[in-house]
Amino acid sequence: MGIIIYLFFNGNAEEAMNFYAQATGGSVINIGRYGDGGMPCSDSERGKVMHGIITVNGSQMMFSDCGDKKKAVFGDNFSVSLDYKSDDEMQKAFDGLAVSGTVTMPLQDTFWGARFGMLTDKFGVNWMFNHDKPKAE
Repeated sequence: MGIIIYLFFNGNAEEAMNFYAQATGGSVINIGRYGDGGMPCSDSERGKVMHGIITVNGSQMMFSDCGDKKKAVFGDNFSVSLDYKSDDEMQKAFDGLAVSGTVTMPLQDTFWGARFGMLTDKFGVNWMFNHDKPKAE
């Protein structure tokens, strides 16, 4: 399991990714846009970053622009993202952190080949859970 900081922005995630990568000597690894994801989105969301990754000193940071229905409130614009090697391990942690919290997206299979879910714990911390499914050969 890895721990990754996931930052949310109001339309300038790509600018932030480039800034952080340059400032830290890191690299932009991936930029996936809402319009490329195969999910319905508005024209204004189409070019925004749905999921971006940079590396900083051997670690990853992830980025996303909020959709039209939500605005990032700075100080509340991050999630702790946990990456798991098994569904069972992930389910146990998800269930534990959900106690007295709010599930914002139940664990479910996704179009990008992972099982994924989100919640806000009882202390107000946002969590994301991911398990990349093995790719068929």
